[in-house]
Amino acid sequence: MRSFDFAPLYRATVGFDQIADMMDRVLASDVSQPTYPPYNIEKTADDAYRISIAVAGFSESDLSVEVKDHALVVSAQKAEEDGDRRYLHRGIATRAFERRFHLADHVRVVGASHADGMLHIDLVREIPEALKPRRIAIEKADGNGTAKDVVDAKSVN
Repeated sequence: MRSFDFAPLYRATVGFDQIADMMDRVLASDVSQPTYPPYNIEKTADDAYRISIAVAGFSESDLSVEVKDHALVVSAQKAEEDGDRRYLHRGIATRAFERRFHLADHVRVVGASHADGMLHIDLVREIPEALKPRRIAIEKADGNGTAKDVVDAKSVN
């Protein structure tokens, strides 16, 4: 596997460190990537998303959903079970976990729900008005090269 060094990018740019950090995360060849619990990410509208995580065996009080530093952190800690149970086969994993999802700019969590063993987290991307494209009206200029509604300013000095 190739290994990329982003040190020159850090030296030559200002304000693009998030891109380099993201590339480091994506290109990391860490084989210990967590696979538990399984999850889906779906696009529900143009600017809306839903993360669905399979959390069979966990109640709402066992689950925690937090947003910190542009990251959505979902964790679970199962309360201690009584030691009287003896399993012949235990196929439902209820071990503690922590799953992180890095959120893009202007993406925020709008809600979470737990039903039928699934935790659903709804997200929406809200682009501020200042960043949205806007159309500038073009006025027709009169013969002097100025627009008809523009008032000429006179110097005060």
